[in-house]
Amino acid sequence: MGFFGNQFSDVIEWNETRDDVIFWKWNNNEIKKGSRLIIRQGQDAIFMYNGRVEGIFKDAGSFDIASDIIPFLSTLKGFKFGFNSGIRAEVLFINTKEFTVRWGTKNAINLPAPGLPGGIPIRAFGTFNFRVSDYDCFIEKIAGIKKQYIVDDVKERVMAIADQLLMKWIVREGKDMFNIQANAYDIGKGVAEDLDMEMMKIGITITGFTIQSVSYPDEVTRMQQKAASQSMVGDMNRYTQMAMADSMANNTGGNHMASNMAGMQMGMMMGQQMANQMANAMGMQTNTSAAPKFCPNCGTPTNGARFCSNCGQKLIN
Repeated sequence: MGFFGNQFSDVIEWNETRDDVIFWKWNNNEIKKGSRLIIRQGQDAIFMYNGRVEGIFKDAGSFDIASDIIPFLSTLKGFKFGFNSGIRAEVLFINTKEFTVRWGTKNAINLPAPGLPGGIPIRAFGTFNFRVSDYDCFIEKIAGIKKQYIVDDVKERVMAIADQLLMKWIVREGKDMFNIQANAYDIGKGVAEDLDMEMMKIGITITGFTIQSVSYPDEVTRMQQKAASQSMVGDMNRYTQMAMADSMANNTGGNHMASNMAGMQMGMMMGQQMANQMANAMGMQTNTSAAPKFCPNCGTPTNGARFCSNCGQKLIN
């Protein structure tokens, strides 16, 4: 492959330049006497001979094949290089880092909902993490027949079952479908466990699965927003005031006439409300301070006076 640089029979190395490559296989014609193996940080090198794993080397550095590598190989430890003869073998380089991959539901997931036979469709997005953990299994199932393997290959496998696992764990948690985000940690942990069991079949471990966002249909979102607004406002008068204020804000710099009319309506409504409150207060005050029709002391008609004209009794406090 061009992006790995030129490979020579006397230098066995992986000049890794792409972050998404999980392994790369060096399989030049033969390894000759004097060849060296170069292992960089974040790489493991696996020697394979006739399709079998002969040795795994994890220490970074430069090693002489004849003196540093051959003595540790299972069936080749006694191999002697001839003048013109070498050994035909493959060296598999594994990227040992943990990969982080963005994911998103391939299709909307229909969550069961009362009164809706088809459920409520949602979409979710987040990340998952993985690394190669079982080299024997990975080589048997993947690396033995491929030249290289990249992150998108793993993502394709994960996304083939992620939607079903998400629905399983959202329903299993039994939480409010509108509060999935609040329970995202528990749901993600359950999905990660199931994914790990599936991906271990090819020697890969899922080390994490996170749900970063959940989106609902526009109609459901608008219903949520309206319900939240009404619960915050409390009564219809205040709800109307807030609706008018929103109308004014939304028309700023645009339809000034609509904005002005909304402002006038809000002002008139607030003025009327204040007038009603004042009238009620005055009525209560008038009712509590009105003079009796007859003097409670002598029975003389009061005619609305503050004092009785006959006995001088105070009639209004």
